[in-house]
Amino acid sequence: MLKTDPSTHNTLLCPSAQPTMQGGRVLGVVQQVGDGFQVSYLDQPLAVTPAVLAMAAPAQPTEIFRLAAPCQTHHCPHYDGSNCSLVTRIVQIMPAVVDQLPRCQIRPECRWFHQEGAAACRRCPQVSTVNYDASETMQSVVNLPPVQMPTAAQPA
Repeated sequence: MLKTDPSTHNTLLCPSAQPTMQGGRVLGVVQQVGDGFQVSYLDQPLAVTPAVLAMAAPAQPTEIFRLAAPCQTHHCPHYDGSNCSLVTRIVQIMPAVVDQLPRCQIRPECRWFHQEGAAACRRCPQVSTVNYDASETMQSVVNLPPVQMPTAAQPA
C-alpha cells in the first residue's frame, strides 16, 4: 500500500463522489456491459453543473456518471482518519478488471491512486457509485449488510 502524501492530504479527489459535492467533475460514464457495467472514462474534464446533471434524466446522475470531487475526509463514512477504507476493501475483495491502467484525468490527484496505487486503478472501471442490484461481493466492499428480501407473514 502507498502512503498518502501529507502535502496533498486535503487536495486529493474522491473518484466516487456525489453530485452535491462542491468542485465536482464528471470522471466517466457508466455503460452496461453484458450482465454488469463498466465506466468509460472521459478524456477531458467536464464540470458538474445543473445542466450536466440534468442530462442523466430520468435516471439519477450517479446511475449514469462517475463523479470526482475533493475528498470529504472526516465527513465521509469511508474515511478512517488517514485513509479511505472503501478503496482498501475494493483492492482486497474485488478482482482486477483491466490489465493496463485506464486513461484517467484525475490520477495525479486521486485519493484511491495515492493510497493503493495501480491496484485501485485496475479495479476502478467496475465501481459504480450507485448500484441497486449489488452482488454480495459489492455489498461487502461497501460494508453494507446483505439485502434481505421481505417474507410473507406466517399464519399464527
